Amino acid sequence: MHNEFTAIIEKDENWYIAYCAEISGANGQGKTKKECLKNLGEAIELMLEDRRQDFLCGIHTDAVSELVAVG
Repeated sequence: MHNEFTAIIEKDENWYIAYCAEISGANGQGKTKKECLKNLGEAIELMLEDRRQDFLCGIHTDAVSELVAVG
């Protein structure tokens, strides 16, 4: 699945720090912009998977699951 998110990037002396506008709490950092964005992407993936698992725990056993394409 392909998703795109907005990364807000700031430079703090020798570090790049980024956060995601759409996913509160997703942050990344790195010595380079590329490293920072990679770390942010990994944080986003982990947060989405964790939220997905939390949600799936509460679904009734007789519910049906299907994919929905957006965009």
